[in-house]
Amino acid sequence: MNPHADAHDEHDDDKPVGRVLSRREILKLFAGGGAGLVASAGIFRLAAAQTGSTATPAVTPTATSIPTCVVKPELTEGPFFVDSLLNRSDIRADSLTGLVREGAPFNLKFRVSDVSAGTCSPLEGAQVDIWHCDALGVYSGVASEGTPDENWLRGWQLTDALGEADFLTIYPGWYSGRAVHIHFKVRTDPQADSGYEFTSQVFFDDDFSAALFTTTEPYSEKGIQNRLNTQDGIFQNSDGMLTLTVTEDADGGSYSAVFDIGLDLSDAGITSSSTGNGPRSTRPAPPSSGG
Repeated sequence: MNPHADAHDEHDDDKPVGRVLSRREILKLFAGGGAGLVASAGIFRLAAAQTGSTATPAVTPTATSIPTCVVKPELTEGPFFVDSLLNRSDIRADSLTGLVREGAPFNLKFRVSDVSAGTCSPLEGAQVDIWHCDALGVYSGVASEGTPDENWLRGWQLTDALGEADFLTIYPGWYSGRAVHIHFKVRTDPQADSGYEFTSQVFFDDDFSAALFTTTEPYSEKGIQNRLNTQDGIFQNSDGMLTLTVTEDADGGSYSAVFDIGLDLSDAGITSSSTGNGPRSTRPAPPSSGG
């Protein structure tokens, strides 16, 4: 067992910045815009449930169905995280040594939408960062983990015209006190002090994780997670909307998931605040690499 694997505690993990809207709030958000503002059939069905309307809405090419997860981001820099400056989709390797972290390959697609003004459209140009522990529960870029000069399992992508950002990583392991999760941050304008930012975590089905952890190396060296989703404080505040549906790929050795997230960017009056456990930590990195 890795000596660093149980060194974490929930109190010093990254806390969310922004808020996941409840299902009732999502209905209210879109119903409040009126049928004339509703652009897609998926959103209209939600609005109709509130208004009783049966009219058929017009569908525009850029509109999409309402995402399962809708969030209200904050105007804030957010909690501590290592800003590794790595623009890349394959985040498995350390950029300095080229060594790839062991684990089951995991393809994670973020599909980001702007749900302002009662419509739901792909959000192009948003920066999506992800970072997580390795198969044994260790993070890169953290002095207490013995990895201060490493940057595996960290990286960011800009969303394309469809609002999508794709990552190739490994299925995350676990550490004591936390459910299995991946951290993510979505920023509408990362260079601006007033840009919207949402920081949170996606979670995994406990039974799926347990099955993988008992049958697959190197996860089986550590075994089944000791904290379930229902015992995790951050998960409990997600209304179940941050849990991924993971599927096994045709090759039988890798996995995939898609996470749909809508940002409510309509509130320009959100007060900027400083939260979390310290300033962002940055360190020099080689030139950004794609792929």
